Amino acid sequence: FPFPYTPYLIQERFMAALYGALEAGRVGIFESPTGTGKSLSLICGALSWLRDFEEKKQQEEARLLAVEDGGQEGKKKQLASAEPGCPESKDAAGEPDWVTAFVQKKEERDMVERLKEEQIRRKKREDRLEKIRHNVQLKYAAKRKRSEEDETKRLLQLSKEVLSEGAGVDVLEELDHNEEELILAEYESDEEKKVVSGLEEEDDDLEEEHVTKIYYCSRTHSQLSQFVREVQKSPFGKDTRLVSLGSRQNLCVNEEVRRLGALQLINDRCMEMQKNKHEKKSDEEMEGKKRRVSRTVCPFYSYEQMQFLRDEVLVEVKDIEQLVALGRETKACPYYGSRYAIPAAQLVVLPYQMLLHEPTRSAAGIKLKDQVVIIDEAHNLIDTITCIHSAEVSGSQLCCAHSQLLQYMERYRKRLKAKNLMYIKQILFLLERFVAMLGGNVNQNPSCQAVSQPGTVLKSINDFLFQSQIDNINLFKVQRYCEKSLISRKLFGFVERYGGPATAVKTNKENQKLAGLQNFLLTLQQGSDKEGDPPLEAANDQLRTASPLMQIEGFLSALTNANQDGRVILNRQGTVGQSSLKFLLLNPAVHFAKVVEECRAVIIAGGTMQPVADFREQLLSCAGVDPARVVEFSCGHVIPPENILPIILCSGPSNQQLEFTYQTRDLPQLMDETGRILCNLCNVVPGGVVCFFPSYEYEKQVYAHWEKTGLLTRLATKKKIFQEPKKANQVEQVLVEYAKCIKRCSQAGGQMTGALLLSVVGGKMSEGINFSDDLGRCVIMVGMPYPNIKSPELQEKMTWLDKTMPRAAGQAPSRVLIENLCMKAVNQSIGRAIRHQKDFASILLLDHRYARPATLNKLPQWIRERTQVKPAFGSAFAELRKVRNFYLMYR
Repeated sequence: FPFPYTPYLIQERFMAALYGALEAGRVGIFESPTGTGKSLSLICGALSWLRDFEEKKQQEEARLLAVEDGGQEGKKKQLASAEPGCPESKDAAGEPDWVTAFVQKKEERDMVERLKEEQIRRKKREDRLEKIRHNVQLKYAAKRKRSEEDETKRLLQLSKEVLSEGAGVDVLEELDHNEEELILAEYESDEEKKVVSGLEEEDDDLEEEHVTKIYYCSRTHSQLSQFVREVQKSPFGKDTRLVSLGSRQNLCVNEEVRRLGALQLINDRCMEMQKNKHEKKSDEEMEGKKRRVSRTVCPFYSYEQMQFLRDEVLVEVKDIEQLVALGRETKACPYYGSRYAIPAAQLVVLPYQMLLHEPTRSAAGIKLKDQVVIIDEAHNLIDTITCIHSAEVSGSQLCCAHSQLLQYMERYRKRLKAKNLMYIKQILFLLERFVAMLGGNVNQNPSCQAVSQPGTVLKSINDFLFQSQIDNINLFKVQRYCEKSLISRKLFGFVERYGGPATAVKTNKENQKLAGLQNFLLTLQQGSDKEGDPPLEAANDQLRTASPLMQIEGFLSALTNANQDGRVILNRQGTVGQSSLKFLLLNPAVHFAKVVEECRAVIIAGGTMQPVADFREQLLSCAGVDPARVVEFSCGHVIPPENILPIILCSGPSNQQLEFTYQTRDLPQLMDETGRILCNLCNVVPGGVVCFFPSYEYEKQVYAHWEKTGLLTRLATKKKIFQEPKKANQVEQVLVEYAKCIKRCSQAGGQMTGALLLSVVGGKMSEGINFSDDLGRCVIMVGMPYPNIKSPELQEKMTWLDKTMPRAAGQAPSRVLIENLCMKAVNQSIGRAIRHQKDFASILLLDHRYARPATLNKLPQWIRERTQVKPAFGSAFAELRKVRNFYLMYR
């Protein structure tokens, strides 16, 4: 495997296993700890396979074409002997030989034609990219042409304005330009569309057969950018055709659209401008009969410029930031330009939400048939799929959307087509019934309606549809209408115009009704402005960020899942406004099945994948993957054995047994024992100590107890104490202060040796944060972070698992789920410690239950094989002293 430096042995094994899985078309679960160069192993292993695969394919094509060219004479003779005039012989199927020969010849000829066409396309593409690669002038020629076109359009617009001065306007009602854009266009369902026009026509010109490619997915924009930079540094950086995909929020270069802020608003506005471009032609044709209002189109949505951008993307590896800079420079839309490049790309880099959500995948032009998918950072894959396909709406959102939509319909009733009115009335009816299911009435303020029977109720999808009396409505059609008509975007524009308290509204009869909308929205805000709720300003900001109908569309879409795959949760709390409807997806495999069915190979990779049983049983087995097709790979770490000290501690300094169950963890003696352990550790462990608690509530409770007993003061003499904040925007500041304190103590010496960070499992610090070197010389896990078993969602999931999953080793699947959720969270948290080859740290698991063989086996391999079980604190403390001496020698 080509590699930028001498690879570790485990990297060579990783690449060999990856190559084998791709070659055999397997579904692989790959685990390689942080700091072992997993990204480079994925890049070099996968792209080596792709290079060899393409070479073999081209050699096979060349062989077939050579056989075709060299064997024409032989075939003619063969066919002549099998002509109808010759004596007939028959094959096993009873067909005459000449028919069989004719069919075979046609199939061969068709295949050869396809190969020739593919060769021509490939040659044309390579020539085009080579030309761009070596001709810098082409870039500036395209940019210059675009500037000239803009100037011409501007002059034409000025001419039209001069000519139209004084002309009358023939419309039903005088509406200004901005309000005209709020009217819904005439809606045609997919079945009614006989002629496809506009962008689809242009797409046909761009349509290119998809080459074999690798789709690489990760969770965040920053992780994808980091991966692209690794590709640029790799031996494949110069020759790989790579495309980075992202959301419009990341890729849009139109400042007017970017200013909208919310992703849904940006999506809707972009689609509307795109639609306007294709309606412009028909508007111009109508101009002789009736003057139409000009519609806003995106200046960056240019067919020629995006073709040029497509080629620029394929010529050189670019991350999303470089792609956006190129889009601004060339005045071309990176969002669509990058999608045009997908068919010819060898490596497509994208967020996993885009790949795992089928409508998004389809809209992006992603075709998975016979392709390779690599999902990195996949430890939360099951939860991610569940979250993508689940949805929740509050009573306030339902009432607010109903009021907005009703006012919109009344305002523009005379301007809306019959089909739009029909669908709007259906949506209004759905909203009315949803609020009724929460025990409320859409015509009253949801914040003032008390719920008569508070509590949480779970229903199957069918039961919910029947009981809410909406089973006669085709939700597929309603959901499709919402998506295609952009009604949520129109509604947002309407509320933006008339929803604000300071907005001046005309006083004619129809507009007087709009005062009701303003008053209603104000009462919603005032009703929610009580203790525990966001202040009025925050509510107003939220109101202006997006229409609640956008959230409701997601809930409608979720209700189209199969009855057995999900549940609807009715959460009635306090008032109707505070209550909510939530769709919970129980079977994530149903949405993953298509990915594994279509792809040649799927690789699920991560730094910490243990326990892998969840992936095998809940995801792959339920998706219909043959167990023989699944392959697992897990490797150790590159650090020397002496660089990590994992200890399971069963009792504290005063021989108090450590067992942090719900029944015992609140005991004062157990909290005191935990404090004594930390005091002893802080005396010998240098630098930073990160301590994880099972929940925010328990961390707060222990902190208050230590404060009362004076133990916190003792701790603070050795380490400055920091607490993980609940608010995401405060995390950065806490981490900066924590790092500064450790650096200052390291340089100054003295009694204080560093800092102690009290964190929470599953919180902001437990994933994606890098506590390398002195930032994390010891990571402590207080107890076992079992999820709340009383949660209705978890109980329903457990019931579903027990009904659908086979029992493993005599254990109920629901019990296995609980343990796996706990250990996944533990593994993520303790993985913060070792971040590179020369790093070292100790890991302490404070609970005797970690020593059980079944639990111990769920730790990552590289930690498990070095873990020591210590029944008494004294022997553990002696080991930690050795770490201190090692640290001092290391310095």
